[in-house]
Amino acid sequence: MRVVVGLSGGVDSAVAAYLLRQQGHEVVGLFMKNWEDDDDSEHCASKIDFIDATAVADVLGIEIEHVNFATEYKDRVFAEFLREYQAGRTPNPDVLCNAEIKFKSFLDHALRLGAEKIATGHYARVRWREGCFELLKAADPLKDQSYFLHRLTQAQLEKSMFPLGAMRKTEVRRIAAEIGLPNARKKDSTGICFIGERPFREFLSRYLANTPGPMKDDRDHVVGEHMGLSFYTLGQRKGIGIGGRKSHKGAKGGSEHGPWFVARKDMATNTLYVVQGHEHPWLHANALSADGASWVSARAPAAGSYAAKTRYRQADAASTFLATGDTSFELDFSRPQWAMTPGQSAVLYSGEVCLGGGVIASPTAYAPAAPSSYQRAVCGSTGS
Repeated sequence: MRVVVGLSGGVDSAVAAYLLRQQGHEVVGLFMKNWEDDDDSEHCASKIDFIDATAVADVLGIEIEHVNFATEYKDRVFAEFLREYQAGRTPNPDVLCNAEIKFKSFLDHALRLGAEKIATGHYARVRWREGCFELLKAADPLKDQSYFLHRLTQAQLEKSMFPLGAMRKTEVRRIAAEIGLPNARKKDSTGICFIGERPFREFLSRYLANTPGPMKDDRDHVVGEHMGLSFYTLGQRKGIGIGGRKSHKGAKGGSEHGPWFVARKDMATNTLYVVQGHEHPWLHANALSADGASWVSARAPAAGSYAAKTRYRQADAASTFLATGDTSFELDFSRPQWAMTPGQSAVLYSGEVCLGGGVIASPTAYAPAAPSSYQRAVCGSTGS
């Protein structure tokens, strides 16, 4: 087949392209530029990445095209990123970027180039089963990226290939070194490209207004002043500015010298609440409500028991799922979860199958009754 591979300049996409070439496919590389504002070698370094991607294409003997999706990224991803932070939530732009740019704008462009499939260096797998495409976890649990891909649709999965899904990262590095890829030892990119290594608050303050307000503890005592609610996230420990302060006598779950964590935001009063101690009850919740749901099978799973993740790299947590609307649902966990954060994604799994998920609206304390029976969600089910 003619396959267009998203070459990022990193080792994962490079090895993905090599493997496809070895399988006999006609491979074309495509480098996506998604950010233009203050793009420089110190932070976002897309010029360096493009040079690396071009060097890989040269070694593999494939064509490479440079395409600019900066406008689409700004309109579909970055604008939503800012809206969420302005509302006091903590968004995950990587999830939106995959759904809107890498598997939409990129896919559309690749199809115009005559591609039958697109491929990326993501660690995930796709399987055709029972009349639909399933998104599966990667074989390497430390690199699994199905969490970030949970919004992909049937149409997107039908056209997508993940050559690294059954491999370990160590094997990818080994192959890269054996075939002499110039980026075999290149460090993996982390974080959000448009922020890079620059201080996060410094970047965010360019776009959002600073509105300082009181910082209070769990006894409603003022312990400091915050810079603006948009600049903090639930569970945050570093950068609060009150490290080492003793807790008030009798504070819930606190300790005399325990570290402080962001626990709550009150948008109405512009108040940031902080607590001491990782195990403080304000940092735990046994349920959540979510909206903006997207299901891989195009249908919500049947009510019942599933594994769930409320943040990347989190271990699967046992939960009870209940759809409350076309794009909303509730999750009740068997054990309290730590710092579930509005704006982040709650993603459901049935074994190795990623079913989809939604955006956390709020952690809650409700405890809905468990359904009387459990039905595993499959594409052919009627859903709920």
